[in-house]
Amino acid sequence: MKSNESLPYRPCVGIMLANKDGKVFVGQRIDSVSNIAWQMPQGGIDDGEDIEEAALRELEEETGISRDLVDVLARSKEEYFYDLPDELVGKLWKGQWRGQRQWWFLMRFKGDDSDVNIATAHQEFSEWQWVAPADLPSLIVPFKRRLYEGLVAEFAELV
Repeated sequence: MKSNESLPYRPCVGIMLANKDGKVFVGQRIDSVSNIAWQMPQGGIDDGEDIEEAALRELEEETGISRDLVDVLARSKEEYFYDLPDELVGKLWKGQWRGQRQWWFLMRFKGDDSDVNIATAHQEFSEWQWVAPADLPSLIVPFKRRLYEGLVAEFAELV
Protein backbone atom coordinates (compact mmCIF):
# COMPACT_ATOMS: atom_id res chain seq x y z
CA MET A 1 0.00 0.00 0.00
CA LYS A 2 1.24 3.49 -0.88
CA SER A 3 1.97 5.98 1.86
CA ASN A 4 -0.20 9.07 1.91
CA GLU A 5 2.79 11.26 0.97
CA SER A 6 3.35 9.35 -2.27
CA LEU A 7 -0.20 10.02 -3.49
CA PRO A 8 -0.90 13.12 -5.59
CA TYR A 9 -3.41 15.86 -4.84
CA ARG A 10 -6.70 15.87 -6.78
CA PRO A 11 -6.93 18.98 -9.02
CA CYS A 12 -10.07 20.91 -8.09
CA VAL A 13 -11.86 24.22 -8.01
CA GLY A 14 -13.92 25.85 -5.29
CA ILE A 15 -16.45 28.65 -5.29
CA MET A 16 -17.06 31.27 -2.61
CA LEU A 17 -20.48 32.47 -3.72
CA ALA A 18 -21.46 35.76 -2.08
CA ASN A 19 -24.92 37.29 -2.23
CA LYS A 20 -25.74 41.00 -2.39
CA ASP A 21 -25.76 41.14 1.44
CA GLY A 22 -22.17 39.89 1.69
CA LYS A 23 -23.13 36.45 2.98
CA VAL A 24 -21.68 33.26 1.54
CA PHE A 25 -23.37 30.06 0.34
CA VAL A 26 -22.68 26.84 2.25
CA GLY A 27 -24.28 23.45 1.84
CA GLN A 28 -24.61 20.63 4.35
CA ARG A 29 -22.98 17.54 2.83
CA ILE A 30 -25.59 14.88 2.11
CA ASP A 31 -23.19 12.06 3.04
CA SER A 32 -22.42 13.33 6.55
CA VAL A 33 -24.16 13.08 9.89
CA SER A 34 -21.91 15.71 11.43
CA ASN A 35 -23.11 19.24 12.12
CA ILE A 36 -19.70 20.49 10.96
CA ALA A 37 -19.94 19.13 7.44
CA TRP A 38 -20.92 22.31 5.67
CA GLN A 39 -18.87 23.43 2.71
CA MET A 40 -18.80 25.78 -0.22
CA PRO A 41 -19.28 24.29 -3.70
CA GLN A 42 -16.18 22.52 -4.99
CA GLY A 43 -15.21 19.73 -7.33
CA GLY A 44 -12.75 18.19 -9.72
CA ILE A 45 -11.34 19.69 -12.88
CA ASP A 46 -11.89 17.51 -15.95
CA ASP A 47 -8.88 16.75 -18.16
CA GLY A 48 -8.15 19.75 -20.37
CA GLU A 49 -10.85 21.88 -18.74
CA ASP A 50 -10.24 25.58 -18.10
CA ILE A 51 -10.35 26.21 -14.35
CA GLU A 52 -12.91 29.03 -14.51
CA GLU A 53 -15.13 26.84 -16.71
CA ALA A 54 -14.73 24.03 -14.17
CA ALA A 55 -15.83 26.40 -11.38
CA LEU A 56 -18.92 27.54 -13.29
CA ARG A 57 -19.80 23.91 -14.13
CA GLU A 58 -19.35 22.76 -10.53
CA LEU A 59 -21.44 25.66 -9.26
CA GLU A 60 -24.32 24.65 -11.51
CA GLU A 61 -23.93 20.93 -10.77
CA GLU A 62 -24.05 21.46 -7.01
CA THR A 63 -26.42 24.41 -6.60
CA GLY A 64 -28.48 24.57 -9.78
CA ILE A 65 -27.30 28.17 -10.25
CA SER A 66 -26.60 28.98 -13.90
CA ARG A 67 -23.56 30.99 -14.96
CA ASP A 68 -25.70 33.93 -16.10
CA LEU A 69 -26.67 34.50 -12.45
CA VAL A 70 -23.10 35.11 -11.24
CA ASP A 71 -20.26 37.52 -11.82
CA VAL A 72 -16.73 36.18 -11.33
CA LEU A 73 -15.01 38.74 -9.08
CA ALA A 74 -11.65 37.10 -8.35
CA ARG A 75 -9.52 33.99 -8.52
CA SER A 76 -7.27 32.95 -5.65
CA LYS A 77 -3.70 34.17 -5.96
CA GLU A 78 -2.47 30.58 -5.72
CA GLU A 79 -3.73 27.06 -5.20
CA TYR A 80 -4.90 25.97 -1.79
CA PHE A 81 -4.07 22.46 -0.56
CA TYR A 82 -5.52 20.18 2.07
CA ASP A 83 -4.72 16.63 3.15
CA LEU A 84 -7.34 14.08 4.06
CA PRO A 85 -7.11 12.59 7.55
CA ASP A 86 -5.39 9.19 7.52
CA GLU A 87 -8.67 7.38 8.13
CA LEU A 88 -10.17 8.79 4.91
CA VAL A 89 -7.23 8.21 2.57
CA GLY A 90 -8.08 5.12 0.57
CA LYS A 91 -11.81 5.47 1.21
CA LEU A 92 -12.48 8.55 -0.90
CA TRP A 93 -11.83 8.93 -4.63
CA LYS A 94 -10.93 5.23 -4.99
CA GLY A 95 -7.76 5.79 -2.98
CA GLN A 96 -6.09 7.78 -5.77
CA TRP A 97 -5.52 11.07 -3.91
CA ARG A 98 -4.07 12.25 -0.60
CA GLY A 99 -6.19 15.40 -0.62
CA GLN A 100 -7.05 18.24 -2.94
CA ARG A 101 -5.29 21.17 -4.58
CA GLN A 102 -7.83 23.86 -5.37
CA TRP A 103 -8.10 27.10 -7.27
CA TRP A 104 -10.84 29.19 -5.68
CA PHE A 105 -13.13 31.76 -7.27
CA LEU A 106 -15.14 34.50 -5.59
CA MET A 107 -18.44 34.96 -7.39
CA ARG A 108 -21.30 37.39 -6.80
CA PHE A 109 -24.77 35.84 -6.95
CA LYS A 110 -27.19 38.08 -8.86
CA GLY A 111 -30.26 35.88 -8.55
CA ASP A 112 -32.87 35.16 -5.90
CA ASP A 113 -32.92 32.34 -3.37
CA SER A 114 -35.54 30.65 -5.57
CA ASP A 115 -32.79 30.23 -8.22
CA VAL A 116 -30.91 27.85 -5.90
CA ASN A 117 -31.81 24.19 -6.44
CA ILE A 118 -29.63 21.69 -4.57
CA ALA A 119 -31.79 18.77 -5.76
CA THR A 120 -29.47 18.24 -8.73
CA ALA A 121 -28.73 15.08 -10.75
CA HIS A 122 -25.83 14.18 -8.43
CA GLN A 123 -27.02 15.88 -5.26
CA GLU A 124 -24.26 16.72 -2.80
CA PHE A 125 -26.10 18.89 -0.26
CA SER A 126 -29.10 18.12 1.96
CA GLU A 127 -29.66 21.78 2.87
CA TRP A 128 -28.06 25.17 2.34
CA GLN A 129 -27.81 28.61 3.91
CA TRP A 130 -26.16 32.02 3.62
CA VAL A 131 -23.59 32.73 6.35
CA ALA A 132 -21.21 35.52 7.29
CA PRO A 133 -17.74 34.83 5.85
CA ALA A 134 -16.19 34.96 9.33
CA ASP A 135 -18.40 32.01 10.36
CA LEU A 136 -17.16 29.72 7.57
CA PRO A 137 -14.16 28.16 9.37
CA SER A 138 -16.31 27.04 12.32
CA LEU A 139 -18.75 25.24 9.99
CA ILE A 140 -16.21 23.21 8.05
CA VAL A 141 -14.60 19.87 8.92
CA PRO A 142 -11.38 20.42 10.90
CA PHE A 143 -9.01 19.23 8.15
CA LYS A 144 -10.24 22.02 5.82
CA ARG A 145 -10.40 24.76 8.44
CA ARG A 146 -7.03 26.40 7.69
CA LEU A 147 -7.89 26.50 3.97
CA TYR A 148 -11.19 28.27 4.73
CA GLU A 149 -9.43 30.75 7.02
CA GLY A 150 -7.08 31.57 4.14
CA LEU A 151 -9.96 32.07 1.72
CA VAL A 152 -11.84 34.35 4.10
CA ALA A 153 -8.71 36.47 4.54
CA GLU A 154 -7.92 36.57 0.82
CA PHE A 155 -11.42 37.48 -0.39
CA ALA A 156 -12.63 39.54 2.63
CA GLU A 157 -12.37 42.97 1.01
CA LEU A 158 -14.25 41.85 -2.10
CA VAL A 159 -17.15 39.96 -0.49
